[in-house]
Amino acid sequence: MFTNRPAMKKEPQPQTGEPNRMTAELERDFFLVRDAVQKDLLSHTNNETQVDANRLREMIESSFYQVLETENILLNRAARDQLLEWVVADISGYGPIEPLLQDPDITEIMVNGYDEVYVEKFGIIEPTDVKFENDAHLRRVIDRIVSPIGRRVDETSPMVDARLPNGYRVNATIPPLSLDGPILTIRKFATRPFTAQDLIANTTMTVPLANFLKACVEARINTVISGGTGSGKTTFLNMLSAFIPERERIITIEDTVELQLRQRHVVRLEKRPPNIEGKGEITIRQLVINALRMRPDRIVVGECRGGEALDMLQAMNTGHDGSMTTVHANSPRDALRRVETMVLMAGMDLPLKAIREQVASSIELVIHMERMKDGTRRVVQVSEVQGMESDTVVMQDIFVFHQTGIKNGVVQGSLKPTGLRPRFLEKLVANSIEFADNIFEVPRV
Repeated sequence: MFTNRPAMKKEPQPQTGEPNRMTAELERDFFLVRDAVQKDLLSHTNNETQVDANRLREMIESSFYQVLETENILLNRAARDQLLEWVVADISGYGPIEPLLQDPDITEIMVNGYDEVYVEKFGIIEPTDVKFENDAHLRRVIDRIVSPIGRRVDETSPMVDARLPNGYRVNATIPPLSLDGPILTIRKFATRPFTAQDLIANTTMTVPLANFLKACVEARINTVISGGTGSGKTTFLNMLSAFIPERERIITIEDTVELQLRQRHVVRLEKRPPNIEGKGEITIRQLVINALRMRPDRIVVGECRGGEALDMLQAMNTGHDGSMTTVHANSPRDALRRVETMVLMAGMDLPLKAIREQVASSIELVIHMERMKDGTRRVVQVSEVQGMESDTVVMQDIFVFHQTGIKNGVVQGSLKPTGLRPRFLEKLVANSIEFADNIFEVPRV
């Protein structure tokens, strides 16, 4: 059982001084030193295409101090060390955004142009003082990011979506698609996935809900997590999948790998984009179909976006109970409508009623999440799919978040039970899964 004890709750750290900003004087020194170091490196590497990272840093440092002495640039130790890190980052790393990538509190980096960089920290988007030299400088950094993973961005292929070796997801778009210059977005992921206890501490969910969802996963309830972009769907799916018993064979299917399941028997599949000739693409739908031939106990699809929804529903309905996925939607009801639309994208000429019957018989639980005005991610609605009445899918809310106001910029409210008990409780009883029966009782005011 879970408790209300603190967990991995992050709080903004107070500023201990001025951030490492590039002053006008340091900026002038930076360009002078960087260009000189680059020129020196080219003369000493003899056009080597690959240089060991440790050796490259040693060469940069050696050249750096030599340039400072030659150009008679006098700096205090702190400024000199900072300038060195900027030069190293620009030559061998990801340039000006390197410190942002190293900041554990930053979850998203958004470069809207060479002189406009935003970050998401603690759920809040805020501007930074980080700037690139010009569009060409930003393009070089983008090329440095995507080249090692076998991708490229140019006029013939002006958009790329890929996963970095460290698991970060990167999206880059260049003109003519982006009208104001190159655009770069990097989504970072925690090295340690959030646990249920962490999400309780972060007010994402309550203790009763955590215990209820754990019982649902153990009882193999088919679950969909819905919400908008950045609402925490993938994080929550990762947490939820941790409740799957060790003895089961799990197959995960993702557009870009984000899930971090800790079970031993996990098979991870990732879609493959087409090559530069437009061939060789492997879609999510193909992977779902293939996964059904791999003897899975459960299938976890990172996100349903298209025709794979039909195959996912069929999997849920044909012996793969307890499967999970996420969808972009504004409410639990809207999530089911989205699934209906995606099934139609599969190209099967099915009547709408037949699709709804499939949805109603496959999906049992919808968990809806929202990113609140204060940046926190919360479960705001948990709904059961009960079946069909006439041409309508019947749903009932089990838990609903009630917002009472905003105090000091923090959203006030709580997730409360509606008093209704889900019909699938019989599955929990049949599998001898223990849970507190009073979690469905409406609290007394």
